[in-house]
Amino acid sequence: MSVEASAPGSSSQLLQSAENPGPSYDRAPIFSSITRDMDVMVPMRDGAKICVDVYRPQASGKFPALLAFAIYNKDFQGPDMAAALPPQPAWSPLWTGPLEAGDTKFLVSRGYVHIIGSPRGVGKSESGGSREWDCYDLIEWIAAQDWCDGNVGMVGISGFGAEQLAVAKKQPPHLKAIFPFDSRGAYGELGGFRDEYPGGVIHLFRYLVGHFSAMHQHKGPPGALPAEREKLWRDAMNNPDYKMYPHVYNLIAQKGQHMPPYYNVLVDPFDSEAAVQKSEAEFEQIKVPTYTGSGWYGYSYKTHLNGCQHWFRNIKAPKKLLLAGPAHLERPYHTFHSEVLRWHDHWLKGIDTGIMDEAPVRFWVMGANKWRSAGDWPLPETQWTKLYLKSWERLTTDTIAPSSATETQPPDAFVQMPPSQTNVIQRLRYMTDPLPHDVLVAGPVALTLYASIDQDDTNWIVILKDVGPDVSVLSVREGEREVPKDLPEREVTRGWLKASHRAIDAKRSKPWWPWHPLTRAASKPVTPGAIEEYRIEIMATANLFRQGHRICLDITSLDLPTGVAGATNAEYVPYHICSSKTVLHKVYHDREHPSHLLLPIIAD
Repeated sequence: MSVEASAPGSSSQLLQSAENPGPSYDRAPIFSSITRDMDVMVPMRDGAKICVDVYRPQASGKFPALLAFAIYNKDFQGPDMAAALPPQPAWSPLWTGPLEAGDTKFLVSRGYVHIIGSPRGVGKSESGGSREWDCYDLIEWIAAQDWCDGNVGMVGISGFGAEQLAVAKKQPPHLKAIFPFDSRGAYGELGGFRDEYPGGVIHLFRYLVGHFSAMHQHKGPPGALPAEREKLWRDAMNNPDYKMYPHVYNLIAQKGQHMPPYYNVLVDPFDSEAAVQKSEAEFEQIKVPTYTGSGWYGYSYKTHLNGCQHWFRNIKAPKKLLLAGPAHLERPYHTFHSEVLRWHDHWLKGIDTGIMDEAPVRFWVMGANKWRSAGDWPLPETQWTKLYLKSWERLTTDTIAPSSATETQPPDAFVQMPPSQTNVIQRLRYMTDPLPHDVLVAGPVALTLYASIDQDDTNWIVILKDVGPDVSVLSVREGEREVPKDLPEREVTRGWLKASHRAIDAKRSKPWWPWHPLTRAASKPVTPGAIEEYRIEIMATANLFRQGHRICLDITSLDLPTGVAGATNAEYVPYHICSSKTVLHKVYHDREHPSHLLLPIIAD
């Protein structure tokens, strides 16, 4: 049973913050001064040295340590950056994603050593050899220092979160707890394909991040590739969808010299069954207590929001999940540090903070703007509810009776031209009537769509929206025949599926979490005109649809960059590579083809 964090009527319940999940926890700062050991070169097992900065209380004695370790250069983390650039909200033009190592001043003042470092080949760390054991070796080096009491935890988000989960699998003896917020995907290397590109639809998040932080240098002419890679490269060079985006095509032409990880996705845009099986086998290797999470903001670029849910579902160690609000965390990262402190005080300092006495899941409910707790995710008390697509673009719980007048229905349709010809995004819109009471939707969402197209592939992009309030009654009277065009709309979440990736892995799938193999072997072109079943995963959310509002589903196949020359006006809101062809889409909703939305409804 989910519970509220505060007593009914309390001020903390009336005025809650999406950046403070509560209950409030802090300890008074003890240490006012920081001792810095900068550019410390730490030897790894093969002799290579990695470079770290050590921030510790200016006092004698031993302290537990919190390590932040990632591929981002350590030189723009730490307290100096926070002093020069006060934390910026997501809507600031100076918000910069990789400032993710944590609030040094907060952590050190409360009796922790904060270490920030980069693996070999990044920043001032030496290059050469394998970085596989760098984080493990660094943790054990930290535990042996005369300022450390032998207890090591980890902090930091995104890239710093991914490193925590990777090293946890190796079980360094002195690692006692991790807090990988906004961790990357759970399946495969480097965050995996499926968590970052759900439904196999390629977006430009990694391109944009790389573009805004890439070092420009002379690389020389592209060289020859191994025969198999050369064929993949030539196929990518001949892909008309890529050619439609010149900035993407130019990256492919460089044969991996620029943004290699993203280049690899473009030339081989498929998942690997072997990588998935390896990840599944390794989940049980994580035995260290793990506090993970993300925010509803993560649905736009997927990997963090998908990843944290999959880590939480699969990890068997003591664990917690925190799902925050729709606004991205400020940078430099300092949010939720009361939870970071409460978690590590429990596991590293042995303080009874009460954190393990609470429900394991906390989530922010949009629309209500308040926190809730739950015993698991998805919530055990979820009422899985089907809303059926119906003629005249309606969304209803009504099913179609057999041998009835409504048993057969013509399909709805839209035609989408490519972005080389239009800026207009065509759609089909399905909406409920105005809701008779508040409806809380919290959890993963799925759409089962029966549809045909007149080409061999397309991208399905589906959008869940909160529309209203709406007092219309849709009578025959003038002015009441249509839903008003000026109703407020709030986008809640989205889902994606490349039509050629429609195959389903029945053993791994759940009704609310369809599992598409996304492999090259499972990919299959669509027969033009054939009616196919598409099960589309829609990113999880939590939203209170208020009385008088409508639940709305938009079905589209295109999104567009918001800036010029392929840029966007927000680093973390990527667009997708869509079809270069004009495509006719038909959506069916008759008795034989019951297209429907599956919603996780929670009774209040």
